Amino acid sequence: MRRIELPAAGLSASQLVLGMMRIKDKTDQQIRELYDFARAAGVDFLDHADIYGATPHQCERRFAEAVKLSSSEREEVLIQSKVGIVTDGPFYDFSYEHIITEVEESLRSLQTDYLDLLLLHRPDPLVEPAEVARAFDELQAAGKVRHFGVSNHTVGQIELLRTAVTQPLVVNQMQLSLVHAPILTEGAQANTLGQAGPVTPGGGDIVEYCRGHGITLQAWSPYQSPTGVFLDNPDYPELNAVLTRLAREHGVTPVGIATAWLTRHPAEIQVVLGTTQGSRVDEAAAGSQVRLSRREWYELLRAAGHRLP
Repeated sequence: MRRIELPAAGLSASQLVLGMMRIKDKTDQQIRELYDFARAAGVDFLDHADIYGATPHQCERRFAEAVKLSSSEREEVLIQSKVGIVTDGPFYDFSYEHIITEVEESLRSLQTDYLDLLLLHRPDPLVEPAEVARAFDELQAAGKVRHFGVSNHTVGQIELLRTAVTQPLVVNQMQLSLVHAPILTEGAQANTLGQAGPVTPGGGDIVEYCRGHGITLQAWSPYQSPTGVFLDNPDYPELNAVLTRLAREHGVTPVGIATAWLTRHPAEIQVVLGTTQGSRVDEAAAGSQVRLSRREWYELLRAAGHRLP
C-alpha cells in the first residue's frame, strides 16, 4: 500500500481510505472482515459521517459494535468523521451548537475518545466562521478532535473559514473520478473557445489552491459516472477498453487502473473507497502501487470523454 504525507497535519497515512457509508445492513462478521481486509492491504484511514446510515450515526455505531477496537488498535488507525448535513430538512448547519452536539454523538457512537479528523461536510451558505472557530477551538482543547478539514468546499468558502479558524484545514474531500473530473479538466480547458465541458461552480482552481496550501484532496465516488459505476458500463466502451488493456499490461484489474489514475496525480490525492467487498479493496490497493506514465494518464482522460484543446 502506498503511503502519503498529509502536510498540513504532519500525518503519514495510507493513500486509500476505507469509506464506511454502506455498512448499515452488514452483519458484525461482514464489517469485521471488511475492516480486516483493509488493514491487511495497508489501509489505516477510515471515513465516517454523522449522516451515514438510515438514522443519524448508525454506521458509526455499527462499526464500533462490529470491530470493537482495542486501545492499541485505535492508535494504529486514523478515524475521520463529518458534520454539517441535517437530513430531516434537508439543510446544512455549521453552528457551534450543531458541531459540538454531533461530534459528541460521533464519539459515543464510535466508542472512542477522539477523532483524528473532523470535516465540515457540505458548505453551509449561512456559515458564521466565528462559530465554527469556537467549536473547533473547544474540541481541540478538550482533545476530542486532533485535526480539521472540509468537504466539497470551494476556494472562496475555505478562505472565508480561514478568516476565523486558526487550525490548519488539512483535507478537502471532493467528488472525483475518471468520468467526473471537472476540478482537473476545467483548468486544462481555460482560455479555449468552445472547449468548455462539465463545470464545478467555483471549483476551477481548487486543486491548485489545495496543493499550494498543503491541503490534502480526498476523492469520493472514485468509480462513479452519471449512470452509475463506469467499470463494465456499456455507456463507456472506449474507457473500459483502455482500462482493460492497461490492467493487463500492468498486472492489475481495471479497478486498479482507475485507482492508479487518481493516485498518479502529483497532488497526492487520497482515494475514498465506498465498497463493502474486501476483494475490491485489494484491487484498489494493487492499483495504488502502479505508476502510470503521462501518456497513459492522458489516454484514460480522453477515453473517459474529456476534451483537450
